[in-house]
Amino acid sequence: MLEALLEFSKSTGFYGITAGTVAMLAVACVLLYLAIVKKFEPLLLVPIAFGVLLTNLPFAGLMAEPVLEIKDNIVHTVEPGGLLYYLFQGDHLGIFPPLIFMGVGAMTDFGPLIANPKSLLLGAAAQFGIFITFIGAISSGLFTAQEAASIGIIGGADGPTAIFLSSKLAPHLLGPIAISAYSYMALVPIIQPPIMRLFTSKKERVIRMTQLREVSQKEKIFFPIIVTVVVSLMVPPAATLIGMLMLGNLFRECGVVGRLEDTAKNALINIITIFLGVTVGATATSEQFLKIETLAILALGVTAFAIGTASGILLAKLMNKLFNLNINPLIGSAGVSAVPMAARVSQVVGQKEDPGNFLLMHAMGPNVAGVIGSAISAGVLLSLFGG
Repeated sequence: MLEALLEFSKSTGFYGITAGTVAMLAVACVLLYLAIVKKFEPLLLVPIAFGVLLTNLPFAGLMAEPVLEIKDNIVHTVEPGGLLYYLFQGDHLGIFPPLIFMGVGAMTDFGPLIANPKSLLLGAAAQFGIFITFIGAISSGLFTAQEAASIGIIGGADGPTAIFLSSKLAPHLLGPIAISAYSYMALVPIIQPPIMRLFTSKKERVIRMTQLREVSQKEKIFFPIIVTVVVSLMVPPAATLIGMLMLGNLFRECGVVGRLEDTAKNALINIITIFLGVTVGATATSEQFLKIETLAILALGVTAFAIGTASGILLAKLMNKLFNLNINPLIGSAGVSAVPMAARVSQVVGQKEDPGNFLLMHAMGPNVAGVIGSAISAGVLLSLFGG
């Protein structure tokens, strides 16, 4: 009887708890706290945090690969594998990120960008963080060029793009990179304001911009078609992300596929967000996460994010001086692509200085430009280092 009880105890998860297990469960609880109590992007952090929790439960096997054997030239399944392993194939094969992009496109109004094409430059400037961090990661000696490229893309503050690129260039780093990217996206309201205040004066923060012109429906219909063709011809590897982003936006603007638009921006993106979030979290096992390289990724990721934020602000200030424009530099920080979080932060910081100043629509221009810019940057890096 005693021996049977001992064997039963060895089959429970309690028997498999290690220091690494405790550490990762603590990480999951911290992420859940930020999501539920602090309300930092709960739609992202709740599924990610629960994925971290699930994958680190001893003997649960939710990310276990199937065990196969070949007998008489026929493949037989010995162990079927865990649920999250199969859902993870949507990340691994690059399926979920483009579908997320389609939903983002269906939810996004590109009108502010079309009305003020100069904001495209601010979105481009924010991508400097990607390439500067890439150089820093290479210089550290800890990472290969492919790994450094995957880490650098965190600076775009675009979780789906980070997953898409790292799944192709450095799949073994997918967990730390994805969690870093999504965590910093969720922490936009904390990370960005100090940087915005550091690089701007009070006089600059209260600049009031002129109202944007009205954009016609014809312009909005032609925009996704033209962008898809031009970007895909320039950077073919970016066609998957840009194509899905612009397809979703065409659903929104063409006015004849309301059901498809509704599905893309509601049911579909919500389902994919659940699958993607949980499986991203499920890659964060103690063996993969508790390493010096992970700490370096987290540090490089926040550096990339900070540089991207500062670059957009500084370019806005430079454009004001060189071309005698009246751009509020705060909108430059929105070029980091986290839609619409970064644009909302520009609005909040601006209204703290001048409650009557409305920057949201102006900030949406660089914000959606940043989405396009991060996809193009990923395409460039994939062209250079994708073999």
